[in-house]
Amino acid sequence: MSLLRSLVVLVPAALSLTSSAVVGAFTPSAALPSLLSSRSSIPSTTSLDASAEIQFIRGLEEKVIPDIKLTRARDGSSGTATFKFANPNVFDASTTSSGDVTGMFLVDEEGEMGTTSVNASFVNGKPQSIESVLLLKSPAEWDRFMRFMERYGEANGLGFTKAG
Repeated sequence: MSLLRSLVVLVPAALSLTSSAVVGAFTPSAALPSLLSSRSSIPSTTSLDASAEIQFIRGLEEKVIPDIKLTRARDGSSGTATFKFANPNVFDASTTSSGDVTGMFLVDEEGEMGTTSVNASFVNGKPQSIESVLLLKSPAEWDRFMRFMERYGEANGLGFTKAG
């Protein structure tokens, strides 16, 4: 019988979304539908040609594509993005000399978003997965996250699927 336990790598920040709804998820798809078409607040100069990557160790791109679930407060004031990585390359022996996991960082042409809410799960003493939660505390942070995901999704074959 396998023993499943979870280790908190870094302490997560707390946020209570008492009135939130599941918005959707980013899942593999053949073509990424435009997330920007219904949002007028995004500048028309947004370019999707730039790279976007996720890092757990600064400067080291995570190659495993996560499952991403989104929730958003009904009034649009806040939300969460939950990332689940199965067997991420940050667990590889070759990455241990690259540095320590200090959070999850979303890096693109606009800069960086990040969280310290990073949890690793172990089975029989071996690391199996990482779950990380990014808190989006304003409509501007939500829009910034969606621009990152448009770039990341296009580069990695992910499409947005609305809940419902």
